[in-house]
Amino acid sequence: MSKVRDTRRNAVYEAESIVRKMLDRADERGLRTVEVAGSHVTLPVERRFASIESVHDYVAAVLALDWVRSRWERAAVPVHVRARAGNAAAHYERDCATIALPEHRANTAWAFREMVVLHELAHHLDPREPDDATEGAHGPAFVDRFLALIGGIVGPEAAFVLQASGIADPAGPQR
Repeated sequence: MSKVRDTRRNAVYEAESIVRKMLDRADERGLRTVEVAGSHVTLPVERRFASIESVHDYVAAVLALDWVRSRWERAAVPVHVRARAGNAAAHYERDCATIALPEHRANTAWAFREMVVLHELAHHLDPREPDDATEGAHGPAFVDRFLALIGGIVGPEAAFVLQASGIADPAGPQR
């Protein structure tokens, strides 16, 4: 089977970047209420992590949540967390159920935050086998998993802002 093109990847990353900047500004300025798509929204506080171990503990706690276990079979598969070389990207390795995050560098740890970890966890919860790709890795099913995690853990306001930032395909599911 040929590899399916991941046409929504850039839109997902751009929407996440917008929301991360909004959350950062809310933290810096102490102003949590913003107007988004005509609605006043109080932005929740996003968790930040100090170490690979704290990310691992967080991931294990998320996977142990009853609603997560009942919704996704792969929540029963433990996830490992490791440091990743470089500072440009985080990623998920399905073959060994591992989230790889760039460590703290120059007093920054952009990947040691809840949205990034939940993004990688949404990849882990994908029920499809790697060779069963009917849509790109960041397609509608991924977006549904990611928004469910963000909404259920960070808060429905964060999921709303992510949706309003263009994470979902405006034309609907891809075919």
